[in-house]
Amino acid sequence: MSFEGHYEDYVPGAVHRHWPGRTIAECDNTLFALLSMNQNPLFLDDAYAKSQPLGRRPVIDTLAFSLTVGMSVADMTGRAIANLGYDSVIFERPLFPGDSLCAESEVLEKRESASKPDRGIVAIETRAFNQNKERILVLRRQYLVPKRGNS
Repeated sequence: MSFEGHYEDYVPGAVHRHWPGRTIAECDNTLFALLSMNQNPLFLDDAYAKSQPLGRRPVIDTLAFSLTVGMSVADMTGRAIANLGYDSVIFERPLFPGDSLCAESEVLEKRESASKPDRGIVAIETRAFNQNKERILVLRRQYLVPKRGNS
């Protein structure tokens, strides 16, 4: 059964596990650093990264964030009218090239739009994990979705 993404489909407390996950390659990390103009040597220079506390190049946090949000689209925001914002983004531990990322989202709450009766606002928490089921990041966001019959 596919998630429809209309306001009526969201049930507070429901957890949606996103599939598939994604293994992060070293080239993904390097390309993202270059595309996003993040020139911190921690992400681009192996010798420098080895001299730092982690002892190796981590995956850029914003790459992990982008992939996590992207994984949630099919299940959560495919019909979204607008992303209203991120309430919090917490990076709990590093991800490294070769790690696999997976994610799940929990519906926290929903409410009807005060100004537009054909839509509602949904708040979710999305959690990302590595292949060892260690939590990597947690983000909370709100978005606007249509009511059934209005999309």
